[in-house]
Amino acid sequence: MNILNKADEIVNKRKEEKERFYGSFEEGMEKAAKIASIIRSKKISTEDIYICLVALKLSRESYNHKEDNLLDAVAYLGSYNNYINNK
Repeated sequence: MNILNKADEIVNKRKEEKERFYGSFEEGMEKAAKIASIIRSKKISTEDIYICLVALKLSRESYNHKEDNLLDAVAYLGSYNNYINNK
């Protein structure tokens, strides 16, 4: 299966399954932004968290190709797009 299709499965079709374990992905990203803001004593937005996670996955990919790196990066971008559209 293409990574774009896999990312769609992760982000859009398994949302209910993920919420049972960790809560809403968007809410988790918002909480991560709040926690990071407290730790760093400066405002870090939810958008910043999404972009940082994408950057982390692309950084890992620069060392060694693993499809999971690209899949996660695309899934984070898809979720970020949903987040923007839902605002």
